[in-house]
Amino acid sequence: MNKIFRLCYTSSNNSTPKKEETNRESGDSIVSIDTTIEEVEQNKNKDMKMRDTFYISHGSPELAIDESIPAWKFLKSWKEVCPQRPSAILIISGHWDTDVPTVNTVDHNDTIYDFYGFPRAMYKLKYPAPGAPELAKRVKELLTSAGFSRVKEDRRRGLDHGAWVPLFLMYPEADIPVCQLSVSTGRGATYHYNMGKALAPLKDEGVLIIGSGSATHNLRAIAPRNTPPAPWASAFMSWLKTSLLDGRYEDVNEYEEKAPYAKMAHPWPDHFFPLHVAMGAAGEKAKAKVIHDSWDGGSMSYTSFGFAAADSS
Repeated sequence: MNKIFRLCYTSSNNSTPKKEETNRESGDSIVSIDTTIEEVEQNKNKDMKMRDTFYISHGSPELAIDESIPAWKFLKSWKEVCPQRPSAILIISGHWDTDVPTVNTVDHNDTIYDFYGFPRAMYKLKYPAPGAPELAKRVKELLTSAGFSRVKEDRRRGLDHGAWVPLFLMYPEADIPVCQLSVSTGRGATYHYNMGKALAPLKDEGVLIIGSGSATHNLRAIAPRNTPPAPWASAFMSWLKTSLLDGRYEDVNEYEEKAPYAKMAHPWPDHFFPLHVAMGAAGEKAKAKVIHDSWDGGSMSYTSFGFAAADSS
């Protein structure tokens, strides 16, 4: 196997607003400000809202330290893509697979090294982002209200590399609270899309929703670095990009039947289902866009997508 990728694994497991008038004198001019507390709050809430959701292809764990991987520069410049600072981050990683949706409810996130055979420097990296226990409970509340009868909390788990590796580059300060949500590969793509739909209100609360996986994920098909993408990988990615950009989300939910080489691109769906969560959270008429597009190892697509809600300006 190409040394770039080595081995990583998925863990299973009531007051009335008052009108205020303020007169400020500047020289001979008087400025009158006529507003209400309610309007101030509305503007504040509007500024807090997150307009987009995202699906990030995180690829190899070594992305955290390997500047030669094209996606490294993309993630390091993340704040150009999403300049607004979120109140918290909800990240759905393909490396946490559980029987039912599960959130990590912790005050502090430990860094999980769920891979081996990588350079020693990888195991010295830390991403000590604060936990987001209130967000975890909100996620559980939203999912339960939407009909997901069983939603669990894990009070010990930190962040696996599908979460902390991209965040290490995107938000290196590690000062934004992070909550991780699992995937359930025993369920289908539509199940995860509906999870996303249930979580959409979080955007209005300033929460950045990120699905983290890989647009193609077949580790047995990895070739040496700089190998051109295999025909099957190119065909699948062409279909995926066209489907998303055309708004054919139902087709993406039915990718196993609709997409060429679906099983080759994703022998197991753990790294694809985070896309469906991000897609669902954006809304049915959301507009998709490609925010990064690159390859590594002949079959590993680092293509990443943004989803803007239909009412976003």
